[in-house]
Amino acid sequence: MVVRWPRRAVFGVVATLVLLGGCADGGESTERSAETRTVTDADGVSVTVPERPKRVVTLSEPTLDGALALGVTPVGTVAGRGQSTAPGYLSDLASDIPLLGGVAQPDYEAIAAAKPDLILVDGTSINNNPDALKILAKIAPTVSTGFAGGDWRANFTLVADSLNRVGEGAKVLEEYDDQVADARRQLTAYAKDTFSIVRWQGGSASLILTELPAGVALTDLGLKRPPSQDHPGRGHSDPVSLENLDRIDADYIFFGTLGGSSVDNTNAGGDSDVAAAEQALAQAEQVPGFTGLQAYRDDHIIPVDGSLWTSTGGPLLMSRIVTSVTEALR
Repeated sequence: MVVRWPRRAVFGVVATLVLLGGCADGGESTERSAETRTVTDADGVSVTVPERPKRVVTLSEPTLDGALALGVTPVGTVAGRGQSTAPGYLSDLASDIPLLGGVAQPDYEAIAAAKPDLILVDGTSINNNPDALKILAKIAPTVSTGFAGGDWRANFTLVADSLNRVGEGAKVLEEYDDQVADARRQLTAYAKDTFSIVRWQGGSASLILTELPAGVALTDLGLKRPPSQDHPGRGHSDPVSLENLDRIDADYIFFGTLGGSSVDNTNAGGDSDVAAAEQALAQAEQVPGFTGLQAYRDDHIIPVDGSLWTSTGGPLLMSRIVTSVTEALR
């Protein structure tokens, strides 16, 4: 979902931000580093940012993930996709960070009140909405770090550049590569098997395809996808009709949920953890054809944390997916 504001609403919000005090045109009253540097964002736009940002706001799961991986705790963030809290897979690190809206619905007044000196956002949230970017730029320097379905490494590298922590970022990526290399050695017995990633939502399935983080993680690990899933998608996930339920089948299925919630309705209730996946699996068993899947008959359906497996993020998400795979298959 992309929130598009009418032009009149955009001007109204900007005016409100100005009245909040010190927010427009650089936010003079916010705590800012005296020294600045220039970062080129994902759109090729040059953005002047603080040399050492002190009050960072992250408006997407990948930017929050990336900041935390670099040892930076934002002063504000947004709720995770389909959730009413910070992303569940980051609850150990982010539960105390103030929420400034949802992943597709930033609260501009709350963002301004947080007095950021740097805002990080990407296409998984506002999807490069020009109106939203204009509003955010009135609050603080705003860097767009990547695109929906884009390369998580490139997104993270730009987060690291924006925070002036390029060296630390390179080390994080090196540690991930070392983890993957070790995991691949542990998973050689599964070289001939296929693996499906399913999000069960609202009584039906969606597939996580190859360009999304969990799909990338399986590729990194050398684990094959079934032919119906071995390609990138056009959206966050690929819905599957109940008439074509066999599309989700594979030798193994990683099975997650975001409960009853969605990006459009984060308050619908439900959880995203492994227990919630087990409950969703019990519901799926009532759907005609589900118990006929080969993975089901072989007892090869693996309930997983949906906030980790069926959402988006950065190096922490990728590392935790790799850990999840190795623990499930060893």
